[in-house]
Amino acid sequence: MNRHLLLPLALGAALLTSACSTLEPALPEARASVPKEWPQTAASSPAVAAAPNPAEDLGWRDFFRDPALQQLVTLALDQNRDLRVAVLNVERARSLYRIQRADRLPSLAASGSLTRSGGESLPTTDAYRAEIGTTNFELDLFGRVHQLNAAALQGYLASEETQRSVHLTLVAEVAQLYLTLGADRELLRLSEATLASQEASLRLIERRHQLGAVSSLDVSQARTLVESARASAANYAGIVAADTSALALLIGQPVPADLLPADFKAEKLALLPVAAGLGSELLLRRPDVLAAEHQLRAANANIGAARAAFFPSITLTAGVGTASDDLSNLFHSGTGVWSFVPRVTVPIFQGGRLRANLGTAKADRDIALARYEQAIQAAFREVSDALALTSSLQRQRAALDALVAATARTVELSQARYDAGQIGYLALLDAQRALFAAQQSLIRSQTAEQSNQVALYKALGGGWREQSGAD
Repeated sequence: MNRHLLLPLALGAALLTSACSTLEPALPEARASVPKEWPQTAASSPAVAAAPNPAEDLGWRDFFRDPALQQLVTLALDQNRDLRVAVLNVERARSLYRIQRADRLPSLAASGSLTRSGGESLPTTDAYRAEIGTTNFELDLFGRVHQLNAAALQGYLASEETQRSVHLTLVAEVAQLYLTLGADRELLRLSEATLASQEASLRLIERRHQLGAVSSLDVSQARTLVESARASAANYAGIVAADTSALALLIGQPVPADLLPADFKAEKLALLPVAAGLGSELLLRRPDVLAAEHQLRAANANIGAARAAFFPSITLTAGVGTASDDLSNLFHSGTGVWSFVPRVTVPIFQGGRLRANLGTAKADRDIALARYEQAIQAAFREVSDALALTSSLQRQRAALDALVAATARTVELSQARYDAGQIGYLALLDAQRALFAAQQSLIRSQTAEQSNQVALYKALGGGWREQSGAD
């Protein structure tokens, strides 16, 4: 029996060790049509300075200096549901890959059976059987199983990159919302301070009106400014509440009071250290671009699997065991049995199914290629837009700084001239309105400048490392 058993086993081993051909086509070259360098006007921006590390290697704890913001990012990474779903999708993809990889090896199973048969004129007989073996194991002569395994692997790697992309997006969203909340809280404080100042001015003007020093028009104008400031304060109070709720949703819990932005200072964020003249090929390291690349490779591998389906497939079923009519003699000597059943399946007529599957696989590959190119183009645009805005936002903030200083001086001089009776209250009212509007514009400009830094950091692939240089 051993000599008979060695023959099929040797044949199976020879087939398993034979090199299987692959029918996967060459991976098509992506033609994203983006420049190799960033626009010169953006790269020459004073905010884009030389740096020792690329943005992707800069940890978010080194980029964000505010300790409260760091704690909020940590809470979001621990409790955000979107990130949790992304992590679970990685686990699911890993399990699917392991399932597909298992098809490359024969599976062994032990089985036992009892067959009882008989009839009206036949005696009842029992047949016992116990064996161990493999069933329907496909010899991957044309690479179909290999290509399916490769596609599953690329799908798993794509899910990992997607999880990284969700990670850095979450970090950036927390930072953006934190900045927005800080700016809105500052605007609320400005509105409340303006309201308190205008209410004090209204009381003073009302007393002067009682003494006959000013007209009723001045009182009415002062009351107009008070109500305008009151409406602005109420508006920003609602905006701050909405910002706080949105931030709570991101971190997965109510925002602790000690983690709310206490003040609004531009120096709490580091400038993004992007080296001038850095090539656009660094975008290929972005997680979303890498995910699109893995999806392209998976779709290309599926073409190889679809092509292999046109060729014959060989499956093996083999087993060794014992068989006996009596259960007590099942494992005695002389009861051994073996089986070796190779099966060849040759596709002859499938009604066009195989060609349709191949056409679908090619279309999926072309779609994945277009999405890969689109991901590169979108990444380049995000970086280019952020770089282009950097210098313009700096100039805008500098101009608004000067505007606030000038309008503050105008209010001071107008107040002195009004107290001296040289101008009417309307001129002073216009100056105060101009100062309030300039202060609001300055806060919004500072927020836009900081948000642009965060957007540039994210666009260059930064935000998924906690510490600089960490793996």
